[in-house]
Amino acid sequence: MTDLALSVEGLSVSFEGDGGRVRVLHDVSMKVERGRVLGVVGESGSGKSTAALAVLGLLDKGAAIDAGKVLVGGRDLYAATDEERRQLRGGKVSLVFQDPFTTLNPAIRVGKQIAEPLMMHRSMDEAQAEAETLRLLAEVGIADPARMAASYPHQLSGGMKQRALIASALGCDPDLLILDEPTTALDVTIEAQILDLLEDLRRTRQLSILFISHNLGVVSRICDDICVLYAGRVVEQGPTDVVLSQPRHPYTKGLLASLPSLSVERQRLQPIPGRLPDTRAQLKGCIFAPRCHFAQPRCSSEIQELHTAQNGTRNRCWRSAELADTPWRAEVGEEVARRAPPSSDAPIIVDAVDVEREFRSGGVFDALTLRWNGWRPEMAYRPRVVNAVDHVSLTIREGEIVGLVGESGSGKTTLGRCMIDLVSPTGGEVRIEGQTLLSASRSRKRTLLRNAQIIFQNPDSSLNPRKTVREIVGRPLAQIGLGGAERDKRVDELLELVRLGSRYAERYPHQMSGGEKQRVGIARALATKPKFIVCDEAVSALDVSVQASILNLLVDLRDEFGLAYLFITHDLSVVSYIADRICVMKNGKLVEQGRTEDILEAPQHPYTAALLAAVPRVNQHRRAAGA
Repeated sequence: MTDLALSVEGLSVSFEGDGGRVRVLHDVSMKVERGRVLGVVGESGSGKSTAALAVLGLLDKGAAIDAGKVLVGGRDLYAATDEERRQLRGGKVSLVFQDPFTTLNPAIRVGKQIAEPLMMHRSMDEAQAEAETLRLLAEVGIADPARMAASYPHQLSGGMKQRALIASALGCDPDLLILDEPTTALDVTIEAQILDLLEDLRRTRQLSILFISHNLGVVSRICDDICVLYAGRVVEQGPTDVVLSQPRHPYTKGLLASLPSLSVERQRLQPIPGRLPDTRAQLKGCIFAPRCHFAQPRCSSEIQELHTAQNGTRNRCWRSAELADTPWRAEVGEEVARRAPPSSDAPIIVDAVDVEREFRSGGVFDALTLRWNGWRPEMAYRPRVVNAVDHVSLTIREGEIVGLVGESGSGKTTLGRCMIDLVSPTGGEVRIEGQTLLSASRSRKRTLLRNAQIIFQNPDSSLNPRKTVREIVGRPLAQIGLGGAERDKRVDELLELVRLGSRYAERYPHQMSGGEKQRVGIARALATKPKFIVCDEAVSALDVSVQASILNLLVDLRDEFGLAYLFITHDLSVVSYIADRICVMKNGKLVEQGRTEDILEAPQHPYTAALLAAVPRVNQHRRAAGA
């Protein structure tokens, strides 16, 4: 028996594009040893998910394997027949997709979804499959497997859904488990539980795991080895602790320098400039050279093959030896001082006083109850009420950045929307610059809300795909009566302010990267010259380098214009970098708040301590790498 659960050798993959075939994977080689975990990291578009689908033989129509081999347990996947390949997928290797919210069929009970492949691949009858389903659910930590099996996906939390997917993947007793961003959609505490579960399964089942992620903290925690992909090429690979503490390729250094650390001391983040190259372009040299601080003329004309460095890792950089101890950027030591708490004389921009927001849960029939009064039946209508925001008071002063953290369902987004009147409170009041929104006239409210804006989480869904950037950013300006020429001038100024430039004004959202689209969202929020902005998970959908550039931009805008932010996030590393004060929310209530450094060093509430303890960290690697 081979010692390799997976061996990918010189794999090249292309897709059919408008101008011919487009190569998306170039000579990719990686291996997963039995009982070990290999992490594959890189920005969106680097080829991580394509590599995973190629390993399973699940590439879309129009895709082609141009070169290379994929060996699963020593068997060549692409030399096998369709039936042999199906048996390999059903037995030797299983896949857990990224988003448990969309992977499970909402119309089928969870137990039936797990049992179906057991009957198909293991020839079990219905009773056997049902018993095995309950055993698998118990193995992945479900306390009440029978209840879970009888539930529909919408009745489960995100963590429970992910456990169900893992149970299903384990059903055919695979040797290799492929996980594609399995914790991206989860809160930090649930993420920690899933990682603990995977560690236990790896140990008890001797599982080999291919773990795909953009989160270096998660990879640092669970992976034995790491493979860094950039634009479809392996640029560095080796043991995780060595690669993250002694990176030899500039791209790996740049990823580490982009990470905010969960610490009181702050250094300005150093994002990687530019964006991933057009995969249709002809490669003449190092693919990373246009974004690299260390590039020399040779880098633009000659391709470096993977070679072994002195620390035993492999990389594609000509200068890896001489740059071994060189940080990503020389100015990386720049300190970002934390602001002193605003004085009591500082102007109050937004003041939420005893705010409540209730929602009715369930449908009409869920609220109906039947009881008997003697022999006479009586129906009662008692809707279940959920207090999404439960008597919360919060004051934000000029130039202050307040971080609001908590798990999904804690009420963070609802509170943020109450503070800018996107959702009306059912109790309490919100004041903007001393004026109560609830009692203000429509015209007065419109004037007040010019000072309060929002940056949404996902720019793909918050920007109109049929409008140009000029139209998107110009819309709030038109609503406040700014004329055509003056409006166009202001749009150009805003695009320069968010470091895009007026050349982006005539582009459509699909012509921009995720980070560029989020900058358009920021420009739109700044259009009316607000004093307060709600940032609702504004960087959670972005790659780490793009996230770093947006965080730096938000800090710079605060310093330049005295903006106040309510920064809503579930990522404590991000909030530790940007926030002056942190508020922790649980079940609709603020359970703790204080200066960022006080919360990080000495949390007082057990829930806050649990959130901090669950954060996967690579701080030690960043320091060692000079990042």
